[in-house]
Amino acid sequence: MDTAELRATQRPLKQRYREDPGAAVVTLRAEGDLDTGGVSCSVSTGRALVEAGLHPATGGTGTLACSGEMLLESLVACAGVTLGAVATNTGLDVTGRVRAEGDWDARGTLGADRDAPVGLTSIRLTFDLESDASAEELDKLVETTERYCVVLQTLQNGPAITVDRG
Repeated sequence: MDTAELRATQRPLKQRYREDPGAAVVTLRAEGDLDTGGVSCSVSTGRALVEAGLHPATGGTGTLACSGEMLLESLVACAGVTLGAVATNTGLDVTGRVRAEGDWDARGTLGADRDAPVGLTSIRLTFDLESDASAEELDKLVETTERYCVVLQTLQNGPAITVDRG
């Protein structure tokens, strides 16, 4: 998709959302089927079925997807897609890689230390970009990507979450 195609695709959407802000609110969904015997959960991604299980640090075999890694994969995917859209929209030719790393202390998840945190305590998102664009243009590209990346903004701003037993 080139700049003109992307803008032509997004233009009517932007106009519609300006006229009807409620039309821009989308509910995303994810579901998983539990297998308590195998301590796993199968999640349909829309493209494939992913079976998530315990990380080896908590007793898993390493053969199933780790949900913490899936979170980082979602961040990388969203940041990569957002960067690609921004680059296309601004006419920049960019290639490279997006990486995410997160630190996690398994003691908290296992209840081995009540003072240890549960969950990722830090995440590092890195863009290794190759382009003829100037350093200033690449800085602006990353800045704009950060501004519009849904997963990154969600992680940075911590949405209200409710938990219900159904």
